[in-house]
Amino acid sequence: MRLLFLADIRFPLERANGVQTMETCAALARRGHKIYLGVRPDTKSPTRDPFAYYGFPPLSGLEIRRAPALGTMWLRRVQYLVQVLVWISEFRRGGVIFTRDLGVASLILQLPRKLRSPLIYESHCFSPTEAAQRSQALSTARVVSSRKQRRLMRREGRVWRGADGYIVTTTGNLAELEGRFGKRLRVAVIPNGTRLQPDRKFEALHPIPPLCVVYAGHLYPWKGVDVLLQALVNLEGVNATIIGGDAAEPDFQRLQDTSRSIGLGSRVNFVGMVEPSRVSGLLAKGDVLVLPNVGSDSTVNYTSPLKLFEYMAAGKPIVASNLPSIREVLRDGENAVLVEPGNPTALTSGLRRVLEDRKLAERIASRAFDEVTEYSWDCRAARVEALLNEVMRSVQLDDSQRASQM
Repeated sequence: MRLLFLADIRFPLERANGVQTMETCAALARRGHKIYLGVRPDTKSPTRDPFAYYGFPPLSGLEIRRAPALGTMWLRRVQYLVQVLVWISEFRRGGVIFTRDLGVASLILQLPRKLRSPLIYESHCFSPTEAAQRSQALSTARVVSSRKQRRLMRREGRVWRGADGYIVTTTGNLAELEGRFGKRLRVAVIPNGTRLQPDRKFEALHPIPPLCVVYAGHLYPWKGVDVLLQALVNLEGVNATIIGGDAAEPDFQRLQDTSRSIGLGSRVNFVGMVEPSRVSGLLAKGDVLVLPNVGSDSTVNYTSPLKLFEYMAAGKPIVASNLPSIREVLRDGENAVLVEPGNPTALTSGLRRVLEDRKLAERIASRAFDEVTEYSWDCRAARVEALLNEVMRSVQLDDSQRASQM
């Protein structure tokens, strides 16, 4: 099957969006589909090769196309949307269009059906809620106006009702969409995933002091790194490695300042943003991997973080916030230890429990290591493929019914 995958991001992109896009496209290409990935050019000099950056050999089934990207952010967006229309006119009805960009999906659905291929939209959040949360939590984000909120709500409704297929990454997101817009056909809950090595084998845990807690991901306030730092104050002799965060963003410096001000000093190592291929090696050096998300609207129902599945694949015990979206994958005392979100004392207790009870640590780490096979990118691609086939059968049926009525 031919698939036009539209992602208005510079590429390669260091953040989870870029990783998830590349892994999804590569996994579908490995299943024999022809993928055309439409992105913006890399902004780094010299330009990076996406296959090398994400640790892939060249894939004949994956072709990367780039839209023009000149001028302001607004102009770059306009250029991308214009290029989308060009790509769609070339693609026509020879395959399926796939995107996780709400604005792109909304634009496509305003085209006459005869001028476009079937559309599958993948939702990672409910955009009005996410936009409001981001503007409240980030000093660099603009406040979301009521006008924009209404525009996002209209787009959500249009795409929910009009997309030929719909993917959500959590059941919480699905429940919200159904509650607001009603039920629909051809919708699938497909969580994110991780890359698994073919020769993977669980290794027994052999902690060597000083013990180390590892976090990987963004440093935005709702990610809970502030809570983690406060929890470490009462864990004497335990160090931490923080992977991720852009040194140019205010949260990076803010958290470093917080670490020093509460007396953690050299106990916390801020690694910063690294290439995706380096993350697994850094996780392997930890004794506990932590997911300390606080209970914000954007995480309670929507989050399906890549690091969750990377943690499971690392074969290390996980301590995570007890949020509904996290509980779709992790279970307290079985494959992780879950703690009250946003509570440093609870996080301290959870970390101490795992660090001091090695039998518990090994049991939950082994269970998560085994269960993550259900969340490989290849397994995810198989589930996406099932929806693709369902969409194509529906389109063919509609076409045959229209033909019989002529």
